[in-house]
Amino acid sequence: MTSLATDRGAEPFVNSATPEITVVMPCLNEAETLAICIQRAADALRQHRIEGEILIADNGSTDGSIEIATSLGARVVNIAEKGYGCALRGGILAARAPYVLMGDADASYDFGQLPRFLDKLRAGSEVVMGNRFQGGILPGAMPPLHRYLGNPVLTGIGRLFFHSPSGDFHCGLRALRKSAFERMELRSVGMEFASEMVVRATLLKMNISEVPTTLSPDGRTRAPHLRTWRDGWRHLRFLLLYSPRWLFLYPGILAMALGFLLTAWLIPHSRTVGGIIFDIHTMTFATMLVMVGFQAVAFAVFAKIFAITQGLLPPDPRLTFRYLNLETGLIAGAILILLGLSASIFALVHWSSHNFGPLDPAQMERIVIPAIASLTLGFEVCLSSFFLSLLGLARRDAPEPSPAFYTHSTPPGA
Repeated sequence: MTSLATDRGAEPFVNSATPEITVVMPCLNEAETLAICIQRAADALRQHRIEGEILIADNGSTDGSIEIATSLGARVVNIAEKGYGCALRGGILAARAPYVLMGDADASYDFGQLPRFLDKLRAGSEVVMGNRFQGGILPGAMPPLHRYLGNPVLTGIGRLFFHSPSGDFHCGLRALRKSAFERMELRSVGMEFASEMVVRATLLKMNISEVPTTLSPDGRTRAPHLRTWRDGWRHLRFLLLYSPRWLFLYPGILAMALGFLLTAWLIPHSRTVGGIIFDIHTMTFATMLVMVGFQAVAFAVFAKIFAITQGLLPPDPRLTFRYLNLETGLIAGAILILLGLSASIFALVHWSSHNFGPLDPAQMERIVIPAIASLTLGFEVCLSSFFLSLLGLARRDAPEPSPAFYTHSTPPGA
């Protein structure tokens, strides 16, 4: 294969035998714009005398994109598994250089900015994100829905959930060390791959920096592969599932607290606020909040431990089985069951004092409802403790997590 640099009578900086950086472009029928992107990347390598290679991760093109890439001297890797994430993963893993710049092949990004990303990597950054909101978005380059709602909201959620320094989670132009990518062990296959990369880099406490990046209107006449609502939901779903605290733990704690306070408020007698009477029916829904909240909190713990066991999340030194163990759970559950039994016996004695005849429903329900809630919650705590114990056994029997997880954090139990 003849290199671009040789064709143009320059030194062979492009497709060097020992590249410093690999430019990876995912490709699925990008014949209209692929040549422009390859040429921009090649010019940047030659002008700045950077040893590099250009790699096209083709995901099944049928429009001549492969022929265009090979004719311009780019290396083509065929990725059989469909999806944006699959194409990028395959391309990055096939890169020969220690540094990788990834960018969309639709001519919306300027590969001439390659040296700025490389300088950050040389200076010690492990991941370098482009930021379109700092570099500028040209007219027509991004739909208003994406510019003012989708990207800012999803980026804001990512920064809130994971404390990420990135100001643009979905910029298609970014660079990273190949060794850092291998440590990430990314799993996504679709567009959410972009979010997962930032989240994993943040969780692994990698050195993340940014480069202002200009976004231009893409040069294609066909519709983009991106689907606003479908892919936006996939990004949001990923962020929620990757953060059990915000999806389950915090809402669960809030529900439990609200339910408990309402129940305690209504146990003595009914309450009137603004002419509205709150009585035993409100108490019934309040106890439901307590139980549903507990389930959400328990699920957050289960999800976190399972994710750590499967290598989806790094170990959390705060989450140990020193206190979250079977014995502690059984004791807490037994206390709740005893409280429920005591209240039930009190209600039974009160009923017997009336010869098991008719009673004031409102008065009795103030005893019975909390009793039932306490009994139910007690059994749930006990059963959840047994399940948590099983997860603990699975966690101890599982293979030791990748050493990458311990690069910047203390292993559990150390």
